Amino acid sequence: MVVLTVDDSDINLAVYRSVLARIDGVEIAGFTSPLEALDWTKEHPVDVAVVDYHMPQLDGVGFIVRLREMPSAEHTLAVMVTSDAEPEVRRAALLAGANDFLTKPIDQFEFTARMRNMLEVASSRRKLADRAEWLHTEVERATAVILDREIETIARLTRTAEFRDDVTGMHVVRVGHMCAALARTIGLRDEDCRQLLLAAPMHDIGKVSTPDAILLKPARLDADEMEIMKHHTTAGYEILKNSKSPMLQTAAEIALTHHERYDGGGYPRGLRGSEIPLSGRLCSVVDVFDALTSVRPYKDAWPIEDALANIREGGGSQFDPELVQIFDQSLDDVLAIKRRFSDDKTGDSAYHEWWRM
Repeated sequence: MVVLTVDDSDINLAVYRSVLARIDGVEIAGFTSPLEALDWTKEHPVDVAVVDYHMPQLDGVGFIVRLREMPSAEHTLAVMVTSDAEPEVRRAALLAGANDFLTKPIDQFEFTARMRNMLEVASSRRKLADRAEWLHTEVERATAVILDREIETIARLTRTAEFRDDVTGMHVVRVGHMCAALARTIGLRDEDCRQLLLAAPMHDIGKVSTPDAILLKPARLDADEMEIMKHHTTAGYEILKNSKSPMLQTAAEIALTHHERYDGGGYPRGLRGSEIPLSGRLCSVVDVFDALTSVRPYKDAWPIEDALANIREGGGSQFDPELVQIFDQSLDDVLAIKRRFSDDKTGDSAYHEWWRM
């Protein structure tokens, strides 16, 4: 236990030290300068501070005020040394955060008893603080483990759905990271970017309801088949809706709206412009770009420049024109994501950490 004594009188400091030395387990730090004592306290946790009121540089009330502003002294108990004739000083000291008072001249027996009591209180407070910090750390650790397991479970289920028409399952990973990259360029909060990173990969989870004959057809779909394919948006929404998880709420929003068009010609609801949630508009751009530049059962991968031209041409019709500009600004990040999560990087080693930004 550490006791700080602050008094401009060397004699008083010697008295404090003499009495405190009789208490086991006490370390004593003494200062005649209150300003030096405050500087020392910034780097040294103190359990009890004994402070004289009358000091030339800074009086005891001012010292306690400054002490209470220090994070390192959050749990420090403060004892003011004053005289019986100074009730207004005591009131000011209480308002500043003093915990007890000693009256001049110091009675050594009373001082010893008071300090033993204060040190017991300080010890109990330290133990409670340590326990609270330990519990906080344990809760954070347990919460992180649960969140990681939740994310991994969702990721693997999403990957299972994606395997039906993307044999590597890496398309959904890239879409999540690309959405987050565009969101960062816009200036969204890290929390929002991470939510998009985790939610966007579920954009096509509704494809579990699409018949293989349509999903895996190695040719362009006819009109009737296209209508069946369109149902994956509402199917995905039905799977994900009504969750208490903000991430799954965003995923449901994306699943429903990522095939809407900026000009109102998309599906399933024909939303137009800003009626389409930002999450859906973001996913629409990156989903098309990555799908065009990836191999599918019905097509070869497009060259990057051709895919870029398609995205730029679609600004204002298929895509939000402002997001097309944002996509161009984020292009280096987008292409880095294509390389980092390329289709030849299959297996758990490539997939385990995809949700880390």
